[in-house]
This record gives sequence, structure tokens and C-alpha cells, in this order.
Amino acid sequence: MDAKTQQPQTPKTLIQAVRYFTDPDACLSFMVSLRWPEGVTCPTCGSKDVRFLSTRRLWECKTKHPKRQFSVKVGTIFEDSPLGLDKWLPTLWMIANCKNGISSYEVARDLGVTQKTAWFMLHRIRLAMQAGSFDKKLSGEVEADETFIGGKARNMHPGKRKVKGRGAVGKSVVMGVLERHGEVRTFIVPSTKRKEVQGKVRENVEPGSKVYTDALASYLGLSPEYVHGVIDHAEAYVNGRIHTNGLENFWSLLKRTIKGTYVSTAPFHLFRYLDEQSFRFNSRKADDAERFLAVALSIIGRRLTYAQLTAAEAE
Repeated sequence: MDAKTQQPQTPKTLIQAVRYFTDPDACLSFMVSLRWPEGVTCPTCGSKDVRFLSTRRLWECKTKHPKRQFSVKVGTIFEDSPLGLDKWLPTLWMIANCKNGISSYEVARDLGVTQKTAWFMLHRIRLAMQAGSFDKKLSGEVEADETFIGGKARNMHPGKRKVKGRGAVGKSVVMGVLERHGEVRTFIVPSTKRKEVQGKVRENVEPGSKVYTDALASYLGLSPEYVHGVIDHAEAYVNGRIHTNGLENFWSLLKRTIKGTYVSTAPFHLFRYLDEQSFRFNSRKADDAERFLAVALSIIGRRLTYAQLTAAEAE
């Protein structure tokens, strides 16, 4: 196989992806086309003077330096994983396209790996779904809203069942801003205080835009920097163009995913699940193959070790 020149096919459905990626050569060609469209390059020194070791499915840089030999996984979320690409790539397809997410237990059963391994795989893929920094602010008509993620009060320990403000003690506060017919951005915030919610609006929304919120007092003061429209949900949910139904729809999808599929999410991992749902929502106009390719293109230059993933649990 000439790994430099062979052009991989692009699967269009899950069954095609499963069949296609059972071939190690197809997996290798797909990854090479993603990482090195201009030809394989040594990740250590950047040299293109490399040779392919077909017996080991590795490349070796002809320049003498440490780490001369490298695989297609080096420098990606797959690095140091003993699992083959025939398991990684179909899993990436499923999490990119399952609207309500996919449980690590289901992945473990489907792939024949442990639940712990499947859980680690999914979090690595969520890292590739992360949007990173935002270069452009949202504009036009923008909705801003917040929600609470956590267990129901009736299921909580009596000591934590007290209601504080609009949420139960112990819940995480998640804020979102949504450009109508466009992108959603989500953030975990310490509280719903004015400095928190207005700070996120100003960081992410272009001045002069129309910002629609509910009647939470923390949003008061956005005018005159923004055209601030308020809808009081005690009276109505829509007043002409003023509503937050777009974000309410997103919250519904998010909570359906967390409650129905993941059931229990630790607060220190919540942002990863927000990244996952935000990615699927923001790519809702794409087809399955396009979503899969978007995630696959983002695996490069990102890495998450198990020690990093579980560090928050030890704190």
C-alpha cells in the first residue's frame, strides 16, 4: 500500500463506516489524508524525508534524532492508545451523530472493551469536539439564558434539599448564548449574579446586537450597549421576536442527553458534556459524514491522558 498517495473513501452511514474501517489500510489511509494531505511529515523535526515501515505500520524519519519512528496516532487524541483505529473511528462516528449521546456501557459492549476504557475513549473524543477560543462574537438576534444541572431536589439528601434562588443547592449553573439560526455557546458559571451573566454576554456578543433574556434581574443594565428585550415567563413565553425558545430547546436536548443517556455526570466533567452537545447542535445542518469529518479534523494536536482526566476527582 502506498500510504502517501492513496485517497480514502468517505463513508456516508454508520454501517458503511464500520465496514470501511475494519480494513487497517483504509484506517491508515484515512488518517494520513487527514494529518498529512501534502505528504507524511515527521512530527518531531518536520522533515518529509521519511520511510514507511510496512511490517510495523510506522514511519521512520531519515534525520537522526530522538523519536525517529512515529505512528499515525502520534500528536492526536489516539496517542498511546493500544486500541486500533477500527475501534476508535466508528466510536467517533457514533458520538458525533447520536443526538442523545452514547453511553460508555453501550460502547463497551459494542467494542468488547471495559467500561472504564470506553469512558476514557469518549472523553478523548469530547476533547476533539471542544470549540476552543472564539474569534468572532455573536451578532444580530441573540438569546441569553441559564439553567441548573444536577439531581432533582426530591432525590437529594435532606441536608441538600434546600432551594436557593431558582435552583437547588449543589446544582451547577450553566449559561448559554445563542445566535438565532446560528451558534450556541455554553459556560459553567459560579452563580447567576449580574457580573457573571452580563460578563459572558459582553465577552461573546457584539455591541449593538439585540439580546433577548427572561426577567432575571441580573440581566438589567445591558442597555444601552445592547438592544435588550425581556420576556417575563410568568406572563408569556413569546412577545413577537422576544423569546428564549431557541435556548430552551437546547437545554431540553442537553438534559435529555444527561438524564437519559449519561444519567449521572460529575460536576468537574460537566464542561465536556456541554462541549459534546454544543458541537452536535452547532453542526445540526451538516449530515452524518460531515459531522464525523469535522470531529476527525480536530483530533490533531490534542491529547488527554487518564491522569489529566481524573485529576479533578482527586482534588
